[in-house]
Formats: sequence, structure tokens, C-alpha cells
Amino acid sequence: MGLLQKACETYDCHARYAGLAREGHETLAPVGHTLTSAQIEITLDGDGGFCSARAVDKSEPKIIIPVTMESASRSSTSAKCFPHPLCDKLSYLIAEENYFIPQLEQWADSEHSHPKLKPILSYLKRKTMVDDLLRADVIKVNERGYPMKDDAVICWNVIGIGEKSGPCWTDQSLIQAFSDYYFAQQKEYERSLCMVSGEWAVLTKKHTGAISTYGNAKLISANDDSGFTYRGRFTDEQQAETVSYLASQKAHNALRWLAAEQGRRAVAGGRTFLCWNPQGNPVPGVVGPFHIQAEQEIEPSDYRAALRRTLDGYRSELPEETAGVVIAAFDAATPGRLSVTYYNELQASDFLQRLHDWDAHCCWWNGKFGIQSPPLWQIASCAFGTQRGETRMECDDRVMRQQMQRLIACRVDGARIPTDIKRALVQRASTPQCYDRGVWKRILFTACAVMNQYEYQTRGEACMAWELDKRDRSFQYGRLLAAMERAEADFINAANEDRQTNAIKLMSVFRQRPWTVYEQVNRQLNLAYLPRILPWQRRRYEQTVAEIMELLRTFPEEALNRPLDDSYLMGYHCQSNDFFKPKKEKTAEENEHEHTGK
Repeated sequence: MGLLQKACETYDCHARYAGLAREGHETLAPVGHTLTSAQIEITLDGDGGFCSARAVDKSEPKIIIPVTMESASRSSTSAKCFPHPLCDKLSYLIAEENYFIPQLEQWADSEHSHPKLKPILSYLKRKTMVDDLLRADVIKVNERGYPMKDDAVICWNVIGIGEKSGPCWTDQSLIQAFSDYYFAQQKEYERSLCMVSGEWAVLTKKHTGAISTYGNAKLISANDDSGFTYRGRFTDEQQAETVSYLASQKAHNALRWLAAEQGRRAVAGGRTFLCWNPQGNPVPGVVGPFHIQAEQEIEPSDYRAALRRTLDGYRSELPEETAGVVIAAFDAATPGRLSVTYYNELQASDFLQRLHDWDAHCCWWNGKFGIQSPPLWQIASCAFGTQRGETRMECDDRVMRQQMQRLIACRVDGARIPTDIKRALVQRASTPQCYDRGVWKRILFTACAVMNQYEYQTRGEACMAWELDKRDRSFQYGRLLAAMERAEADFINAANEDRQTNAIKLMSVFRQRPWTVYEQVNRQLNLAYLPRILPWQRRRYEQTVAEIMELLRTFPEEALNRPLDDSYLMGYHCQSNDFFKPKKEKTAEENEHEHTGK
């Protein structure tokens, strides 16, 4: 019940917004109401006379309409018996066996009536709606005179009744009138313990959908009265749970509102991930970036300082130590059933610290963007996706939602990076010939960031702090690969050619037999390329190779040609990045080349 309790708490904290339309925000539906899209607006005068009708544009926001327990959760089999109290589909309003008019009449005759109800009721009793809409050119009818699209939702605009004139869906007094009327009807209902609120209240067995993305798929349902009856655990549904109508309405309306707020949700592979503070304080999304860069951060110290400033900024907006954050993931296994696939509650301070720690270690140099942490969706798509076009990787929805949830558990719960994700990224980063250059560079960056996190979790080392003289055989061989690539790339750029270097073409082989590939590529460089590049470029290559060889000689000779560990990718990327990092001191020859291009 933790999710429903937190959803009710969220509703109570934002109850002042219930029923109020705010630009840029989804409207929070009041209790006993829901949001829907209307297709036809009918304007009536104070006597119920038809004034006009118009087709509602699809771009117009959703409207608030009153609903009952039964109508809000109606299915296709029971729909016609349970119309909504005021606004509904055209088929309900013109049905021969009309349940709509008696229901509206009962409300209009009660002590909680409203001036708009009598004109609407009077108009419906005349039964001229189809003819009026046909003359207004809003609908078309078939040869029998029946509307061809009878599922259009009708909404009302009543004028000529003084200060109460106007659209029904924006009238706060009408919203309150229905709430008072419906709760007055429930006074005679039996009460029992609500497991969400802990109070004695009117219960409901009928619940609405929680996430509009999944239609009316329900979190709570109980219709297993044959066959596998309640899995043998209960004899009736109330033994499983008892939820009051008020708590159900608050919880489901709050969840729909949260899921519609763009800043609070993320959707990946068809699964919806929500992250929020019940009191409404801003919190970073669990899927998106914790730190949004304002400028390029090249040095690890600058990146860590920026992360710390972001952490302090969020903490200043969540000053209470008891402020909490709720993280939940939803998916519809079937069109009618919604499941909670992940749920967690954390103190805000712990949540922010975990996001900070993840981004502090699952990060790497990302070219012109500086040091970054890859988004979780990028990790999943780079590890398990397929290249589409020249610039992107796409992942199957089923795979994406599963991997995203695993990664969220790593980020929020501190779980270790799954080995299969790391292995898939390393394998793909080691086969650049399979991808376009831009896609492969993204995969390489992502792989290095994930390995950096993995190394920190398993060894307690932050590889971002590694210097180029790190005494790691695989790391140094990665540097050697980068040096060979750079030397040939210098020649390719000068010759205005567009092709992969031999070092990159042989990368997967280099991973298995590094010394053999080095001797082969180095021989080609000395014969064909080094004599034809600029002298300072040649010296850079020779000096870099000499540094690496000095470190490799400290390892046993029989180990030189053994397969490399995954860290060779980090060595490769660190050395490649070092070639392009701005240097405080450059030789006169390098400066002259930058200014003249010679």
C-alpha cells in the first residue's frame, strides 16, 4: 500500500490545484472527476434552447467531467448501464434505452443542484441533438439517420444564466456541486477499514486507470471468481485489500497527474518511470541527468566540483531531512492490467547522494562535450541496440524496459553494474568496423563510463583519476593503439582521405594478440606514413611509444602477447583524449602549425 499512500499524500499536498487549469501543466482531477478529451461542444441558452455546436480541436486541452464509481471503471460489457453524470459519448446521450437522463434528473432535483443542469436536462428531453448537430455540420449520419461516429464526447456550454454562464468544465461551483451530491449519496453506504488511509470509510471495488498512457489499465482489480479463485489465498476480494472510494480517487488521480507532468516522468521501452517528492519540491529524474552542464568540463576536478554544486543546489530546495522521494515504474502486461515493476522510497538526502555518486563514477570524456555521465537509455541502447541510420542506436522495447529497470536499480539502490551489460559494451567498442564512426565513438564513451563505474564498485578505484603512466599492461597497450591510430590519422588528414586506420581495423585482433598487431602496424607506419607526416607529429608518436615501451618492459616477456583486459579501452581513450586536450605549453613548431596549417 506504500504507493497508494504516497499518491494520496501527494494529492493532499496539491489539493489546491484540483480542478484548476494551469498553463504548461496537466490539470489535477478533483475527487469524483476525471480528465478526457471532448470532440463536440454544444452551447445552450438558459431555457435549454440550442444555440450552436462546434467540433473541438485536437490541440485543445482535456476537460474535467464528473464520474461515478461505476462509470469511471466501466468496461465494454457494462458500459451502457453506467453513463457519466454530465458529459459523455454521443451514443449514451441519444440511446433508446437512456440511462443518462434519469441519472442527470436525480442530480438536478437534489439539494446539490446547479443552474447549468436544468437547461441541459431540458434540451436532452427534447431529443433534437442529432438534428441540431447535423445542421451545424458537426456530425454525419448513415442511411438510417444514426451518427456515423457516435463515440464523440459531448461537453456543454450554458449561457444566459448570469454569473454562472460559461463552460461546464471550468466551473468550480459545478465541480463542487457534484462532489457534494455524490458524497451525500454515499452516506447510507456501509463503511469499513480503508487499508490506505487507516480510516473507516465507504469502500469501493471499482478503481480507475492510474496512467493515461495505458488507457484504463487498472492497478487494482478483483474479478477472479472462477477457476484459479484468488490463487487459493482468499475466498473473496476484501480479504486481499479494502480501499475507500476517497483514497482510490485521490491516489489514481494523483498518479495520472504525475505521469502527465513532463518534468516528473520518463518513458522507455513502453515502461513509465515516475520520480517525485510528495510535497512538490523539485527533484531530478531517476532516468535523466543529475547534472546539466552549463559549460564544457575537461578536468575531472572541474566535473566533480560541478556535481557537488548541483548536489548542494538540490539540497537547498529540500531542506527537511525527512523530505522523501518516491520512485515507481509501471507497465501494462495486458490492456486491462497495470503492474508496478519497481518501487522505492528514499529520504531526499539519500536519493540525491546516490544520483551524485553514480554520476561521479559512471562518467568519461565525451569529446567536445567534456566529461559526462551517459543517460541510462544510452547505456541500454549501446549495449543491446541495433544501429539505425548513421547516428543512432535503437533497442527493442522489451529489452529496453528490462535493461532500464536493471540500471535504475544500480543507480538508486547501489547495485553493481551487471556483468553482461559491461561485457556487451566492451565487445561492441572493440569492433569499430561494425558501426559508423559517430555511433562507435558514442559506444566507446559509454563503455568507458560503465567500466569506470564497474572498477569503482569492484576495486574501489576511480579510473578517471588514472594518469597515463598507470602500471597496467592492458591500459598501456590501449595507449599504444591510440598512438598508432593518431600517427596514421595525421597522414590521412593531410592527404584528405576518408578511411579507417589500420590500427582501428585490427582493433578486435589487437585485443587478442596485442604485440603481434603492434609489430605489424608499426612496421607499416615506419615504411609508409611516418616519413610523410610533419616532423613534430612523428616525434610525438616516437616519444609516446618510447614511454609506453618503458612501462611494458616491466612485465614478463611471456605476458606481452596475452589477450588484453577490458581496461585497454580506457587506455586507448585516455591517450586519444590527451592528444586533443588543450596544453598550456606547446612547442613553437606546434603553434606555427596551428596558425598556418603547415
